[in-house]
Amino acid sequence: MATFTSTLSDELLLQLTEKAKSLSLPKNKLIETALRLYLEHLEKAEYVKSYKLAAEDKDMQLLAEEGLADYFSQLEK
Repeated sequence: MATFTSTLSDELLLQLTEKAKSLSLPKNKLIETALRLYLEHLEKAEYVKSYKLAAEDKDMQLLAEEGLADYFSQLEK
């Protein structure tokens, strides 16, 4: 495990301290959990963006339709 040093505003550090105390968690565990959740959120947002772009791409739509046509023909066999 690595050690990471950073600075936070007084207000944010106070919020962190209060929340960690109310949850009975060490501050570093609260930060670790929050960061992990935030990074997962960013990754999901990237997937959503890529699917929205694919939905607008005519070539991707044709490719998907061809794939569905192949799938339905296999189901009929």
